[in-house]
Amino acid sequence: MFKKIFLSCAVALTALSSMAALPSVNLKDINGKTVDTATLSNDGKPFVISFFALWCKPCNRELKAISEVYDEWQEETGMRLVAVSIDEAQNEQKVKPFVESKGWEYEVLLDPNGEFKRQMGVNDIPHVFIVDGEGNIVWNHQGYVDGGEEDILEAVKKFVK
Repeated sequence: MFKKIFLSCAVALTALSSMAALPSVNLKDINGKTVDTATLSNDGKPFVISFFALWCKPCNRELKAISEVYDEWQEETGMRLVAVSIDEAQNEQKVKPFVESKGWEYEVLLDPNGEFKRQMGVNDIPHVFIVDGEGNIVWNHQGYVDGGEEDILEAVKKFVK
């Protein structure tokens, strides 16, 4: 009997951990506005959080590849992307001009102290999370190879209602 209860609890905990909510960390966007990460949403539709840094070539290739199809993705799924720069404070002022020079239409948040990164369990970048319409983290992936953005789109489609 105890084994069954223990197993049921373990299964429930595993399910809960894969459906975790976003932690609450106050970050600034590239225009200086404070954003509580726990309030990130997309009107009941899924959204993507992508951790990147200016110096990370795979991160920049991934975000560039997504930017080329972003309008189509938004039309098809209603998704949005929030890019989170983990560049340190001394490079923080370089993020906005970099993003603008690339023409990225993403909301970009700055995590110079790495607090949001730590709370999300990010060790290596690029690291992408998908959050469903209810605010649960439902998918994540680390690393990037050319064409890998299609995996993100396929995963997003699974959570579109």
